[in-house]
Amino acid sequence: MLGFAVVSHLYEQYPDLDEGLLSRVRADVVSRQRCAAVARELDLGARLVSDQSAGEELRESTKVLAATLEAVFGALYLEYGIDEVRRPIADAFRDAIEHSLEVGPDPKTRLQELAARHGKVPSYTTLGTEGPPHDRTFTAAAIIDAEVVGTGIGRSKKEAEQAAAQQALDAGAF
Repeated sequence: MLGFAVVSHLYEQYPDLDEGLLSRVRADVVSRQRCAAVARELDLGARLVSDQSAGEELRESTKVLAATLEAVFGALYLEYGIDEVRRPIADAFRDAIEHSLEVGPDPKTRLQELAARHGKVPSYTTLGTEGPPHDRTFTAAAIIDAEVVGTGIGRSKKEAEQAAAQQALDAGAF
């Protein structure tokens, strides 16, 4: 439903948008990171847990915030229907939509597109994992032609890979 709300908004606002770009923007906008960011803007974390001993960890978790936002949107959809919630959902993601249209897709996608233009394919590997299971930090490397072109750190493997791709882009990998 979240994807539908974003795509219908994009289609209405940008009817001439290329289908490939439309798909990439939708994927970027409805990502876990973006959902968690919107949940933080709406201060959903403060409403999650009343038990203060476990609350802070849950209130800051990207996974929990993203899932909570999607659950709230799902509940609103069930209660009010798609016609009533589609526009407010798109409005909640308006900044993310504009950013994605302006900057382009996420760093991994941008690096992949750039590499493809040169007949290359980036790959990613996890270099390390630190911390307890509930609070891990991952280090990843972006690799092209057996050469590390960027490294990154994140709270998930995907986040670390995105950071590695961004570093490769910033370093002018192509």
